[in-house]
Amino acid sequence: MSNPQAKELNEIIQSACPVIYDLLSEKGRRFFFPKLGIVKQAGDAKGKKINATIGIALEDDGSPVRLKQIADKIQLNPNEVFTYAPSYGKPDLRKTWQEQILKKNPSIQNTLSLPVVTNALTHGLSVTGMMFVNPGDKIFLPDKFWGNYRLIFEEAYGGELVPFNTFSEDGFDVEALDQTLKSNRGKQIVLLNFPNNPTGYSPTIEAADAIVDTIRKSAEAGNKIAVVLDDAYFGLVYEPGVYKESLFGKLADLHENVFAIKADGATKEDYVWGLRVGFLTYSMKGITPEVCTALEEKTGGIVRGTISNDSHLSQSLILHALNSPGYAEEKKEKYALLRKRYETVKAILDQNQEKYAPYFKPLPVNSGYFMCLELQQGMQAETIRQILLTEYSTGTIAIGNLVRIAFSAVPTDQLSELLENIYQACVKASNQ
Repeated sequence: MSNPQAKELNEIIQSACPVIYDLLSEKGRRFFFPKLGIVKQAGDAKGKKINATIGIALEDDGSPVRLKQIADKIQLNPNEVFTYAPSYGKPDLRKTWQEQILKKNPSIQNTLSLPVVTNALTHGLSVTGMMFVNPGDKIFLPDKFWGNYRLIFEEAYGGELVPFNTFSEDGFDVEALDQTLKSNRGKQIVLLNFPNNPTGYSPTIEAADAIVDTIRKSAEAGNKIAVVLDDAYFGLVYEPGVYKESLFGKLADLHENVFAIKADGATKEDYVWGLRVGFLTYSMKGITPEVCTALEEKTGGIVRGTISNDSHLSQSLILHALNSPGYAEEKKEKYALLRKRYETVKAILDQNQEKYAPYFKPLPVNSGYFMCLELQQGMQAETIRQILLTEYSTGTIAIGNLVRIAFSAVPTDQLSELLENIYQACVKASNQ
C-alpha cells in the first residue's frame, strides 16, 4: 500500500499533469521524501539550546568534530564540509545551478523545477530509471551510446534499450528516430546524449529542430513521452552551425504529452570528475510549481533512500567556484584547450585522409571529449586495441568496429603520434 505522503504527491501530479503521473514507474509512484521522520524532527530542533537529534558529533563549541589531518587541508568553513548536506542538495547550489541553466539556455521560457543534487550523472540517470522505468519499458536511443546505460537501465531496472541508427551520411538520422517512435506506441522513453559519448557529435541547428519536430509529431499522435537529456558534456561545441543549447529548452514547452528531464552536472562542465556532483531538472508544457515541488520531493526521497545525500565538501567547492569572479575566464581557458585539441585532430585527419581511408574513417564529430574512427576491411577494434597496447604503448577504447579516442586526455603535441600509431596498427592487422 502506498505511503500517505507518496499518495499526496501522486494526487498533486495526477491532478495538474496526468501525463507525468502516467510516465512514473511503479517505484516512482511509491517514493516520497519522509517529512515526518528523522530529517523533519531534526529540522524542528534546529536552533534550540540543546539539540540531540542529528547523527553527527560536535565539539563543545558546537562545530563539527573533525580530524586535524583532514581539516588542515581544507580551507572552507568546517560547517560547509563535515556536516550532512540536505538530501535535495545545498539550497544555494540548487538555486545557482538553475540560474546557470537559464543563462546557458536562453530559449527556456517555461517553468522548471529547482535542480535536485545527485551523485553526478550516473546516479542522476539511475534516479531517473527508478522514477520512470518499469521492467519491460523500452528506452529509445541512438545506437552509438555510452555502455553504462545497459547497467543503469537494463540490469538495474529491467528496461530494454532499443537503439536506432545514429547517423545518416554526415548528420543525425532523424528518420530512424521517427520510424522508431511510429513503431512503438504508448509510453515512450527517449534518451538523447549531446555532445554524444562515444562519437563527440552534437546536432546542427537544423537537426535539433528536426529532432524536436519528430518528438512533437509523436506527442500529437497521442503518445506520452519522457525525453531524458544526458547533458554530461554540455557547452563543449567547437563548430559553427551546431546547436549550442540543450534540447531541454526546446522540449520544456513543446507539448502537453512531452516531459523533459535534464541530467547534467559539474563533472565535465567544470572539470571536477572526482567531486561527483550532478543535477536532475524537470519541465513540460503546463507544469505547475506544485508539480515541480512534488517531483523534487520524490527525487529527494530516492536520493535519501540510496545515498542519503551527496558530498557536502564537493557541493561547497562547486558553489564557491560558480560564485567566484574568475570562474567564467577560467572556463574559457579550458574550453580553448579542448577546442585546440579537437581542431588539431581534425586537421591531421584531413591532411592524411587518402592515407587513412583504406583503414579507417572518422564518424561525424563537432563537440565534446571524444571521437570515433570506423574501421574498414572488416577489422575489429579489439584487435587494433591490443596491437596498440602491446606494440605502441597506446590506449584506446574498442566498441565493435569503432576505435574511440579521448582527444581531451591527450596532449596536443601527441595527437599526431596517436593517429599514426592507430594507422600503423591497422596496417599490421590487415597484413596478418
